[in-house]
Amino acid sequence: MKYIIISLVLTLMVCSIFHHPSIAQNKKPNIIYILTDDLGYGDVKVYNNEGKINTPNIDKLARQGMRFTDAHSPSGVCTPTRYSIMTGRYPWRSQRPVGVLNGFSRPLMENDRATVASLLKENGYNTAVVGKWHLGLGWVPKREYAHLLANKRYGIDAEMNPDHVNLAAPMTVSPNTNGFDYSYVLPASLDMQPYCYVENGKLVDPLTSFTPGKKPDTGYAGAFWRPGLMSTRFDFFDVLPGFTRKANEFLKRQTKEKPFFLYLPMPAPHTPWMPITGFIGSSGAGEYGDFVQQVDASVGAIMKTLDSMGLSNNTMVVFTSDNGPYWRDDYVRKFQHKSAGPWRGMKGDAFEGGHRVPFIVRWPGTVKPGRTSAATTTLANLMSTAAEIVGNTHPRYNTEDSYSILSVLKGKSISVDNQPAVVHSSSIGYFAIRIGDWKLIQGLGSGGFTVPKQINPKTGEAKGQLYNLAEDPHEDKNLYDQFPEKVKTMTEMLMQIRSASTTIKI
Repeated sequence: MKYIIISLVLTLMVCSIFHHPSIAQNKKPNIIYILTDDLGYGDVKVYNNEGKINTPNIDKLARQGMRFTDAHSPSGVCTPTRYSIMTGRYPWRSQRPVGVLNGFSRPLMENDRATVASLLKENGYNTAVVGKWHLGLGWVPKREYAHLLANKRYGIDAEMNPDHVNLAAPMTVSPNTNGFDYSYVLPASLDMQPYCYVENGKLVDPLTSFTPGKKPDTGYAGAFWRPGLMSTRFDFFDVLPGFTRKANEFLKRQTKEKPFFLYLPMPAPHTPWMPITGFIGSSGAGEYGDFVQQVDASVGAIMKTLDSMGLSNNTMVVFTSDNGPYWRDDYVRKFQHKSAGPWRGMKGDAFEGGHRVPFIVRWPGTVKPGRTSAATTTLANLMSTAAEIVGNTHPRYNTEDSYSILSVLKGKSISVDNQPAVVHSSSIGYFAIRIGDWKLIQGLGSGGFTVPKQINPKTGEAKGQLYNLAEDPHEDKNLYDQFPEKVKTMTEMLMQIRSASTTIKI
């Protein structure tokens, strides 16, 4: 009898240990996904020691976790990449294969489309998005224009006319209908109307003001924004600080009893480059560099809150960018700063500078600190990675273009398991495919913002571009005509990926 009692006591003690929230085994990690806007590979000091911008907080994340040197955005511009992050699908599978939405655009994602947020919500997470959305919203047309909704392309090919919108009506589609419990977002980029905040599908302040916009002599740079509707209290300088405050408020509402997912798509350092007092003149790369240093400070503020809540040890923090930087050659010469690092090109391009991005993951206890990975990966891989982390095997989340990087994070693999290739698309729709060291671009020119963006081949000239990045990382020597079999093999793989089923991964 004595031994039976002792056995029961020991059993109860073990059960108590494993059910206590603070020491539960295999507890699902919190996830914070920080997506900067137009931040270059070479803008982060740990990636570019010769750079003129200091990023101590981002560098600290890298020291505490794993830094990837071959990570890519699926597109060279904003909207398409955000679609891929949320859905695990390449952007050309969406309703708008090329280009970006605007502030009065309708939703790009279908209402029933699986997202990372819906996956994590189904698995017990509190989910929130704070920042730049840029995936369209369910703006409600006025009664006399309601018939326009019958056209499925309405608000997708071109944004809705603001005069047709019932600005007092709650939105029919918002991040909340895409899996987020809480949302506080800017509709599109900070240089696009409407200049306002949308909280849980409703305007925070009415759009009763108008801004004539601002276009500096330097073009689409500096303190640039377009004319359009604006909330009366909207302050361009307070957008990044405001989102940082809102993100911290969300974190402070969390407990250790339930995991959370915070998607933080920062609106910076995308234009307008408007650093606040305290950061002006703080870098060696002009107002852009100053704005990047403000971004770094915001990252530090988020990490400080996470530490103060005692949540850091069970939180996976991902830091990255939606595409390459808008940084022209004249800026490189003026500031002696290579925003894209060693890579050719810039935002929008099919060249590496358009889509090779900083990518850092800190996850105490799982990711060993101070590691560097050369694994080729893409931001579309978040879906499968999150699914493996929470143990969700439902086919709904086994999307065509997403592959888990969990084995890489754990140090069990040096490459992404089962990933046959990585595909990029440029701002004008050029496709590029990467297999091992080889990269094929289907077209001549940058395909994006670098001039010339498009070149029509003359008779007898190569029709595309082929580079061996191990031997030619700057993409200077086009081998397209020298390796026709390599071109053929990579073209066939690209066609196979493009024609993949919408429900079955290749």
